[in-house]
Amino acid sequence: MSTRIGITGAAGRMGKTLVEAIALTQGRLVLAAAIEQPGSSLIGADAGELAGQGRNGVTVVDNLGAVIGDVDVVIDFTVPAATLANVATCRANGVGMVIGTTGFTPEEQAQIEAAAGDIPICKASNFSTGVNLCFKLLDMAARVLGDDVDIEVYEAHHRHKIDAPSGTALSMGKVVADALGRDLAKVAVYGREGQTGARDRETIGFATVRAGDVVGDHTVTFAAEGERVEITHKASSRMSFARGAVRAAGWLAGRNAGLYDMRDVLGL
Repeated sequence: MSTRIGITGAAGRMGKTLVEAIALTQGRLVLAAAIEQPGSSLIGADAGELAGQGRNGVTVVDNLGAVIGDVDVVIDFTVPAATLANVATCRANGVGMVIGTTGFTPEEQAQIEAAAGDIPICKASNFSTGVNLCFKLLDMAARVLGDDVDIEVYEAHHRHKIDAPSGTALSMGKVVADALGRDLAKVAVYGREGQTGARDRETIGFATVRAGDVVGDHTVTFAAEGERVEITHKASSRMSFARGAVRAAGWLAGRNAGLYDMRDVLGL
């Protein structure tokens, strides 16, 4: 039996890629609902046509609540305020969620964690299989290299991305900090300017670039005297994220309530 998927932000860049990724599952998952924000000029359009896949008979609507009974899992890559409203709708109707939205405050994250007490939620800063493999490699590198290296996280994204550093960069920093027994909130440095003084070995630096149509580049550098190790992931297409999110949706269907991430999906 096919898993029925609802996509919020279905007319956006990521939404259209998700529609395409669902079509690639050859019926294991089906697009059952497509939702856009109220007032969008694309309400009433065919979601398949918007994604360049040809008509699929799924009409874009402006209210998740109106179609929530038609779906098993909702995939949400929108913005925090919209995602939280969609979490409330899914929670009230017992529908699972895959959340790829980033930029939540601690209080907003707490709302998602509370909802996961009632419904299954898979939330990740990045759904790419390669990025999640990098998380594993970063943990290993941090434990081996220990406190003998300086650690810097570099990330670059397209000019339209609204949060910085990226959720993936922050997750990478947290993986490293946790492996070294550090509190990222206390050791993260998000910008340098002027006479900053010598670098504190325990800090983890972040550098952010926003330019053009960069899909997503991330590098973590472990720099010692005489050598450095770099672990890099470069995304050339949103399809890597979309396929991972769709894989997560299929995995999530029928799961018990709880907060999962992509490493759970991949068995890492």
